[in-house]
Amino acid sequence: MPQTLYSDQKGIPVPNKLLLAASENKKLERIATKSKLTRPIVQRYVAGTTLAEALDVTEQLNSVGIDVSLDLLGESVHDLKQSEAATAEYIRVIEGMAPRSASATVSVKLSQLGIVISSESCEKNLRRLLEAARAHGCEVEVDMEHSSVGRETLEIFRRCHVEYPETRVAIQACMRSTFQDLYEFGDKPPKIRLVKGAFDEKVDVAILDRDDVTAQYQHFAKWALANLPDPAFGTHDDACIETVKRTARELGIDKRSFEFQMLQGVRRELQEELVREGYRVRVYLPYGTEWYPYLTRRMAEKPANLLLFLRSVVGS
Repeated sequence: MPQTLYSDQKGIPVPNKLLLAASENKKLERIATKSKLTRPIVQRYVAGTTLAEALDVTEQLNSVGIDVSLDLLGESVHDLKQSEAATAEYIRVIEGMAPRSASATVSVKLSQLGIVISSESCEKNLRRLLEAARAHGCEVEVDMEHSSVGRETLEIFRRCHVEYPETRVAIQACMRSTFQDLYEFGDKPPKIRLVKGAFDEKVDVAILDRDDVTAQYQHFAKWALANLPDPAFGTHDDACIETVKRTARELGIDKRSFEFQMLQGVRRELQEELVREGYRVRVYLPYGTEWYPYLTRRMAEKPANLLLFLRSVVGS
């Protein structure tokens, strides 16, 4: 599911052709996964290829007061055996993480649990994770994906939310349906991770203007602080962070009653600064062998890094 990058011309989304070509090029992927030259860049954004490596990074982050949400890399599966394997690996994550990090969560993409194959099987897999997480004192965060599976993701989440209200769901500020989606929870509001949203969507589905999306994010952030339990704010944007801080002060909300969430390898100094100021900070921590598509998308957010990464691949 491709993401969209924006040019300097306000409001005009332009697919990054280099990114799309690189992320889908299997030859480049094979070279990149074998190249020693790409490892420093990979290690910055990805916790490792194994659970053991991810747990070591988790402990390092915990030591400076930063919580984590572990994410098993990999996207839409092609058969139910793959979705069951992903579910089993997530349960292994939960079991391995519980004794080493009391505050960690896991982030789950429902496309990885089989939503594009069978909604019923996907929900069963998610419930298995939720039950395992509850048994080990862990929590689950459901990622939001492209609108092609977004509606079904919310429907599954709503049904599970009745029994597992501690579960968090990602909500994209750019989507035109977000207000309605949140109000449909009625008098049992969910825990959310508010993000801007970065998938390639049509204008009738999502707001595409960057400034408008930021304004919408700030509006939802204020609303979430006033109306939702334990909201999380996924952002690296200084303006959005300041909006959250200011609104919390105005509402008299304690700094520990919400959290900021950021990506591994992005703005570490800011993460630690927020911790020193008394805020909760959680890092989205991906791991696994399927790092190449994830990393090329992260690189595209900083074109200079993408070029450095591709030069490393070509140079190898």
